[in-house]
Amino acid sequence: MPIELYLLGAAVVLGLVHVLWAVNVKTAQYGTQWNMGARDAEMPPLTPLAGRLARAQANFFETFPLFAAVLLAAVAADRLGWKTELGAHLYLWARLIYLPLYAAGIPKVRTLVWLVSLAGLVLVLSALFLG
Repeated sequence: MPIELYLLGAAVVLGLVHVLWAVNVKTAQYGTQWNMGARDAEMPPLTPLAGRLARAQANFFETFPLFAAVLLAAVAADRLGWKTELGAHLYLWARLIYLPLYAAGIPKVRTLVWLVSLAGLVLVLSALFLG
């Protein structure tokens, strides 16, 4: 199996970490009844950490479908090579670093790391279209 697919699988695991970390912090704030309920009631604003984790999760799920689609398209089109391998590594490792940076509230470095992940996605995209 190509390394790119292992990295895609690892990115899925990272997506699960986003979901579980965010919901655990929200549940700690709002309680188990909120977690198990319909969540229809208005709730007080999230704590800073819970808010940052929710935003980090939303940010991950804005780019992950694009990354997954372009990587799977590159696999299907037999366009794998150094660009897809490097791009997938950049995307995964930058997204892995991004999460604790966002949780800690470190803004400027976080944005630079996000740009590295975007560069990884664009590198995979360029392999798909340009070879």
